[in-house]
Amino acid sequence: MEDLAPARFWEPADGLSVRCHLCPARCLLPDGGAGRCGARTNRGGVLFSRVYGHLKAVNLDPIEKKPLYHVLPDTPVLSVGTSGCNLTCAFCQNWSLSRAPSMPAQEPVSPTRLVGLAERHRCPSIAFTYNEPTIQAEYVMDAAALARRQGLKVVMVTNGYITPEALPEVYRDVDAANVDLKSFDDDFYRQHCGGSLPAVLKTLEALVRQGVFLEVTTLVIPGLNDTPEEMRREAAWIRDHLGAGTPLHLSAFHPDHRMRDRPPTPRNTLAVLREAARAEGLSFVYEGNIPGGYATTVCPGCGKAVVDRTWFTVTRMDLTAGRCRHCGHRLPGIWE
Repeated sequence: MEDLAPARFWEPADGLSVRCHLCPARCLLPDGGAGRCGARTNRGGVLFSRVYGHLKAVNLDPIEKKPLYHVLPDTPVLSVGTSGCNLTCAFCQNWSLSRAPSMPAQEPVSPTRLVGLAERHRCPSIAFTYNEPTIQAEYVMDAAALARRQGLKVVMVTNGYITPEALPEVYRDVDAANVDLKSFDDDFYRQHCGGSLPAVLKTLEALVRQGVFLEVTTLVIPGLNDTPEEMRREAAWIRDHLGAGTPLHLSAFHPDHRMRDRPPTPRNTLAVLREAARAEGLSFVYEGNIPGGYATTVCPGCGKAVVDRTWFTVTRMDLTAGRCRHCGHRLPGIWE
């Protein structure tokens, strides 16, 4: 029998149908039906979560792998995910989880057990990642509240596709997020992701207002979102709406899921786009998912390298409590 938990962010509709208000899809679910994410289902006119605590992936990762470069660097993070997603990206790099049926894989992991697992492995933070964490909002909220009481940080690795009314509660006890900004073109979102750019931009602005530390990732796909012109528009928007100190990660695409006809992203493309973003005033632009990608944090105050990384390993740290050891300038982030 399916193990269900009461869901939030919904209202009754006609007959026994319900309307979900967790993400901008605002699915109308008939009795017995599920939302586009696969994680929420209507039973007799009441909405339930099918994924509360049903973790399909649990790993100890370096937090740099999320990627989060300005949050507790060189520390392990307990990374967990369920299944399902509220977008339908043709290029999904985690499709084995995001498109998997949202059915229980094992006995649910309670928030208390999850926090205990992080403490046992001496992880100062928990990451909701791999698939889209928004669709397990109820579990995230309960676990994040408990984690905060225990002195742990909580991070989300998310597509940012959440409604304005749900966001304040879902992120109430979340400390940081890496949001996928998949393109700065709404047609791209509609054609390749089944979503909309304005909804994600609203999420980014709302997270900053709520005090969630923010990093942004763009997966660069050859021929689709890899022009310097688009990157300059994106970087200028980040600078003006989120702040020039917002870290931006440019991630290399590898053919996967339903987009296997595109080549991998060339190393030089990331370098060109990084320069375009830097030219618009962003202080921290990184290249990822490719050998030799630029992963050095440079102090905006004195111009000296303060964090060096090789893949997900920190090889040098010239920061003390987030301040440059050379000039004392404080860098944006969560450092302690």
